[in-house]
Amino acid sequence: MTLPILTLTETRVLGTLLEKQRTVPDAYPLSLNALAAGCNQKSSRQPVLDLSEADIAQALDALKAAGLTVEVSGSRVPRFEHRLEKALAVPGQAAALLAVLMLRGPQTAGELRLNCERLYRFADISSVEAFLDELAGRGLVVELPRLPGARENRWSHLLSGQPALGEAPPPAMPRGCHEELFELKARVAALETEVADLRGLLAGLCAELGG
Repeated sequence: MTLPILTLTETRVLGTLLEKQRTVPDAYPLSLNALAAGCNQKSSRQPVLDLSEADIAQALDALKAAGLTVEVSGSRVPRFEHRLEKALAVPGQAAALLAVLMLRGPQTAGELRLNCERLYRFADISSVEAFLDELAGRGLVVELPRLPGARENRWSHLLSGQPALGEAPPPAMPRGCHEELFELKARVAALETEVADLRGLLAGLCAELGG
């Protein structure tokens, strides 16, 4: 299917729905309140946003028109879920990669493997690269030119159009130190995300109970 070019807000909403489906399945589909908490959380997000519920509702309308989200009934408050895998005909592994790219921006295959752990655990970097190549063949992701001083190429999703190039590379450091620091940061970010997920779950429950 031909998709419209998504705005940053639409991308954040869609990526958050994909993420929370896997990280807090008991709270999914998400209420508008829980979705706002997930979109605006400070961990595992680049850039960090401060979206209002009105912003998110407008994005949901656009995503619904594109066949990427739907409102589900059977609850005291409206809840929303994504339809990305069905709309794009991609498997769960590819959807996990797209979600992390939408939420965190361009990343290397190694970074994607670590950042996807809570959504899908890839066996090795080669399996990540295989799915990236498949998505690239579909025009859904692109491998970016290597930045000066960088060891690996980064990948970006194309759901919001061609990505901006020329971001400053990370500070150079010895290979072993870089990998250890990144893994430590990834674990801290994962813990922060778990806390944010719990807060979102609590907010959704409070909204549903009218508290």
